[in-house]
Amino acid sequence: MVFNSLSFLAFLAVCLVLHHLPLTWRVRKLNLLVASSLFYAAWNPLFLPLLWYAITLDWFLARALASARTPARRKALLGVSLASNLGLLAFFKYGPFLADNTNALFLALGVPLHVPRVDVVLPVAISFYTFESLAYTLDVYRGHEKPWDSFLDFALFLTFFPHLVAGPIVRPRDFLPQCTEPRRATPSQLQWGLLLLVLGVFEKAVLADGLLAPLVDTVFSPGARPSAGEAWSAALAFSGQIFCDFAGYSLCAIGVALCFGFHLPDNFQSPYAAVGFSDFWRRWHISLSSWLRDYLYIPLGGNRHGPARTHVNLMLTMLLGGLWHGASWTFVVWGGLHGLFLIAERMLRPFLERPRWTRGPLGRLTGVAVTFLGVCFAWVFFRAPDFATAFTVVRAMVGASGVHAGSLLSQFDMGLAVLTVGALLAVQWRYRDVPLPEVFTSVPWWASASAMTAMLVALVTATGVDRAFIYFQF
Repeated sequence: MVFNSLSFLAFLAVCLVLHHLPLTWRVRKLNLLVASSLFYAAWNPLFLPLLWYAITLDWFLARALASARTPARRKALLGVSLASNLGLLAFFKYGPFLADNTNALFLALGVPLHVPRVDVVLPVAISFYTFESLAYTLDVYRGHEKPWDSFLDFALFLTFFPHLVAGPIVRPRDFLPQCTEPRRATPSQLQWGLLLLVLGVFEKAVLADGLLAPLVDTVFSPGARPSAGEAWSAALAFSGQIFCDFAGYSLCAIGVALCFGFHLPDNFQSPYAAVGFSDFWRRWHISLSSWLRDYLYIPLGGNRHGPARTHVNLMLTMLLGGLWHGASWTFVVWGGLHGLFLIAERMLRPFLERPRWTRGPLGRLTGVAVTFLGVCFAWVFFRAPDFATAFTVVRAMVGASGVHAGSLLSQFDMGLAVLTVGALLAVQWRYRDVPLPEVFTSVPWWASASAMTAMLVALVTATGVDRAFIYFQF
């Protein structure tokens, strides 16, 4: 049941009606909890007990952590939480990957052993609710938060269906306090929430799936031999596709939550207008990058132990961030590239800030262009199904595959990719630091009404293949 489906709209309508009935706040929270469980079970009911296992385990472990009297017992309880959560994630997400790589290592070393490969279905959302649940026990362990009093609130925090499947990765301190008082959307919140839902579905169904995905799929298919223009067009198109897909999902999640009176954190802030790679990660998938910063990079030592250790910590964080996205070395390389970009930026910053022009508009535009091109290049490894395809596209991008006209994309397709992504960049640069509500209030009412009407018409008339949101596989 995805946000851009009629079944979800019917499900949402029923949930909103139940939420606005004159019932007690506890009963309405129970309704949301049951609805969220049904929403998750619609993907695969067999994995619902796994979700509830994580909820129950961390609920009791956090309470035991708070009452533990010795550091050793506290560490042991935290170890149980980490081993259980990360162990399940490793088994379901990385089991076949680990088995394949272990067997390859044994073969290279001449060791006559073979690890059996167990193929299992990846439970939807396990990467997201694992990080949210771990954040709760880690915050309690550090003494930053106290165990929450209500199991119902805690279960609703982890299962709340707008953010359950693909984020944003919500922190306990952002959600749980909202459960203490009855929440219903005001008319303006309901209107804004539905508008965000329409905007998010438009980005996903029309821009990502309708315009850009077919171009990307053609060039990134195994065996394709793109020209330089086709490779660059596909890289640009995927930059636009993944933004519209994931930012569209986040807008839907935030909008649907607001329809029930709940606030979820923003997940994107004009990332392709970033000046530098550290700025990019403050704007792209904000809930994940801030999670990795707070629970991995800073505990590793952050930037507190000199440049060399800082660079190691940055690289480890980005490599693990890449691996979080999927059990494949291509994702690790994608994370490693961003680690290298961040390290290079830190090393070059003192030299780049000396010339006066780099601090003016020309310097900022140059920074945006360099950052975007680096991000585009790294996306090739994120999107490619294997290294052979990735290197084929990269060779074409740098002109190393020879000059040929190419037969994968038409001139119209390539122009469409450039124009769509160019428009996306222009909008993000124009509203680089402006929150979305202010963007809408800054334009005349008739312009926003016309834009919404056009989006609805495009959604109704859009044709093409229905695709799952990209981050559902993570």
